[in-house]
Amino acid sequence: MIKLTRFDGSELAVNAELIKFVESTPDTIVTLTSDQKILVLETVDEVIAKVIAYKRESAGEPSKKRERDTE
Repeated sequence: MIKLTRFDGSELAVNAELIKFVESTPDTIVTLTSDQKILVLETVDEVIAKVIAYKRESAGEPSKKRERDTE
């Protein structure tokens, strides 16, 4: 799961495995595999970075932040 922020400031956790695509219109819209759309404050690049970090952690690779914390 990744944490994202709705336009009203509330946080929600989204299953990163269910993200179909992310687009900027200029607002960022996350479309899930169910075709549900979620409008979020994060940029497309920020959403992608969160998904990559989630996938790395799921695969057992430490995130860059964790590597810095242990040095």
